[in-house]
Amino acid sequence: MIWNWLKNPGVRWGLIVGVVGTFVGIVGFNVVVAHTNTMEFCTSCHSMSYPLAEYKKSFHYKNTVGVQAGCPDCHVPHTYPDLLIAKVMAAKDVYGEIMGHIETPELYEKERLTMAKRVWAKMEATESRECRNCHDFEDMLSDEQGRRARRKHSEAQKKGGHCIQCHKGVVHEMPEGYEG
Repeated sequence: MIWNWLKNPGVRWGLIVGVVGTFVGIVGFNVVVAHTNTMEFCTSCHSMSYPLAEYKKSFHYKNTVGVQAGCPDCHVPHTYPDLLIAKVMAAKDVYGEIMGHIETPELYEKERLTMAKRVWAKMEATESRECRNCHDFEDMLSDEQGRRARRKHSEAQKKGGHCIQCHKGVVHEMPEGYEG
């Protein structure tokens, strides 16, 4: 029955086009996702030059061990479907860039607290998932930390705490008006 169906040239060509189209679509989609997950892409918008300058002053950019965490490492989930959801949600950022909502340093500063709160809420909801891709209590050399850091990390580990609860403003400047 199926063999007879496949003998029809229209069905056969439709199947070939469908298989090839699906393959090209999947490969193309993954290429686009990979490209939009690069530092170059993330910082290509004019308004991202402000957080980029802050990032370049941070330990996540340059440090003694030579490990660098870029924008996607901290701001984009590493697994599907969360990664796809983040990409769709990023459309508002593209819209904001096109509309000029944060194109000057003054406009950027005006929106900084709102943007930071949005990112912090996302990190809180995921219990600092992206941070924990690199940072793990079990892998920390607690004995080499300062007394306060050692105590705070130990408390956080016992209470199920996570990074963003204490480490706001690690890479980017704290927004004016933040009370925390």
